[in-house]
Amino acid sequence: MTEKKAVPKVTKITTQKREGRYNVFLDDQYAFPISEDVMIKYRIFKGMEIDKQLQEEILAADDVSKAYSRALAFLSGHLRTEKEIQQKLREKEIPEPTIEATLKKLRELNLVDDLQYAQSYVRTMARTSDKGPIVITRNLRTKGILENDIEQALLEYPADDQVANGIEIGEKLSHHYRRDPVSKMKQKVRQGLMTKGFTGDVITQILEQMEFEIDPDLEDEKLKSEFEKVWNRNRRYAFSQRKMRTRRTLYGKGFQSDAINRLIDEQEDLK
Repeated sequence: MTEKKAVPKVTKITTQKREGRYNVFLDDQYAFPISEDVMIKYRIFKGMEIDKQLQEEILAADDVSKAYSRALAFLSGHLRTEKEIQQKLREKEIPEPTIEATLKKLRELNLVDDLQYAQSYVRTMARTSDKGPIVITRNLRTKGILENDIEQALLEYPADDQVANGIEIGEKLSHHYRRDPVSKMKQKVRQGLMTKGFTGDVITQILEQMEFEIDPDLEDEKLKSEFEKVWNRNRRYAFSQRKMRTRRTLYGKGFQSDAINRLIDEQEDLK
């Protein structure tokens, strides 16, 4: 009759230099390292029997413990999404089952919550950036946030706040384009707000509430300056073609037809 092999026993537990880490010896031979929380969870003590199956379970739990510690370090002082934590742990070449077990533990302890992250992100962007909801949505998708969570998080940035922020942004843009005709300035402000991620409806409300001051003298100065450049550029054409090309170019730049025609009429008088 074959004698049954004895189950290894814990004969010694020593501390590592790294705080919270221990070395376990089975039958006076070094067996494996573990963290303090795993040691407590499995109630590991001197004289305890640990068979192969239990040892594998302990080692798997220790892998999760190490991954969890790395995740906590990554989370320190910052909210993170599940995708960001997952990517960070993958960089450490941690196996996928361990990563998933780590994320599960983080969820259970409310240390990772994509909806909470998205809500905080939207509030911060609304308060500190010039980005509208379209850009914010795109950024959240990149961070792995699901559509339902994004939709709920955007409630933190209501339309009234978007309009208020948009007016401030629009005024900065209009100052930048102040040398353009008013109609062209409005067009560029609209394009700028679209680029920053505001929706068409909100942009319309923004433009309606903005005050685009028209200085007739400055408008006239702008037109005369542009007219001179365009008129000279078209001097190689016959007079009728020159008028048509000049009128079309200046109208495309946002100047009023009556004002353009007035300058063209002056050129007629100089013929």
